[in-house]
Amino acid sequence: MSLEFDRKDLKSLADHSADIARLRESLATRFVGQEAIVTQVLAAVFSEGHCLLIGVPGLAKTLLVRSLAELFTLDFSRIQFTPDLMPSDIIGASLLEEDHAGKREFHFLRGPIFSNVILADEINRTPPKTQAALMEAMEERQVTVGGTNIPIDRPFFVLATQNPIEQEGTYPLPVSQLDRFQQSVQMDYPEAAEEFEIVQQTTSSYDPSLQPLLTKEAVVELIALTAKITVPRRILDYVSKIVRSTRPESEEAPDFVNEWISWGAGPRGIQAILSSARSLALMDGRTEINAGDVHEMAFPALRHRMVPTYHAEAEGVDCDAIIKKILIEMPGSLYKPEECEGENRPGFLQRLLGRS
Repeated sequence: MSLEFDRKDLKSLADHSADIARLRESLATRFVGQEAIVTQVLAAVFSEGHCLLIGVPGLAKTLLVRSLAELFTLDFSRIQFTPDLMPSDIIGASLLEEDHAGKREFHFLRGPIFSNVILADEINRTPPKTQAALMEAMEERQVTVGGTNIPIDRPFFVLATQNPIEQEGTYPLPVSQLDRFQQSVQMDYPEAAEEFEIVQQTTSSYDPSLQPLLTKEAVVELIALTAKITVPRRILDYVSKIVRSTRPESEEAPDFVNEWISWGAGPRGIQAILSSARSLALMDGRTEINAGDVHEMAFPALRHRMVPTYHAEAEGVDCDAIIKKILIEMPGSLYKPEECEGENRPGFLQRLLGRS
């Protein structure tokens, strides 16, 4: 399940763990609080996965992505998704040009997708035809134009934002496209102390400048190191049982999953949890993932890969509540609620977990 670590890798792991700590400190000068959100986004980046950030306007989703791009010496493109955006506005277009000899030829003008970091702002504001322009790039790291496959320079991440409230003029993302996002990160309102600091910063002359801390070569090395993090067989089996428990009518699915879930997570759910868990171990300077890593990343890796039933929606049961109930009640569970305090929910969830 992993490549072999050598002494050079161990030294690189220690050095990069220190670099990541400095990166987080620098990011905190501009992006206040939300440490769990930062961790989840970095977990996607260091495993070269795509990330969907969902939250109401004004929670600094775009600021987070732009700030991360400044801390990496990577090519960055921002695409503002609008109802009139066309696929060629993302991928590029073939233009007929005439050279000095009067000979006419088609030349491909590359679009903003040919960057390392893509900010897909308000991705659900564009029609499915344009959303589909991202799908090949996200999955295969290439685009096809005129029958020719054009590779995209690595590393390549799509960090998309979405407003969950406003529905007019928006288009739900296809399930197949959602599945290509390694993580779906839910951004909530800041805590009172964090909000006070945000207001202090944004209503004064305070303007922190961010200096690049990680070169492109360093990011590539981090991604390679992440792939070498060990996944013990017992953890692989454990993650597989968690994901299989989300699928109604499967042997592992408990009764409440059959009642509340129409479709569960596929194999990409297992891959997403393990890839993100490896990134957590990397950020901590560890060579092996543990159950705590799995539990922390199960929520962002699975919530967008599950489709709740109408009955669940009517009762106010969301996917996070179901994931947590699975983690607590599944046979052989290693889950401890205090590990993921940010995922604890008062009220209905507590009553839900208390049901017989």
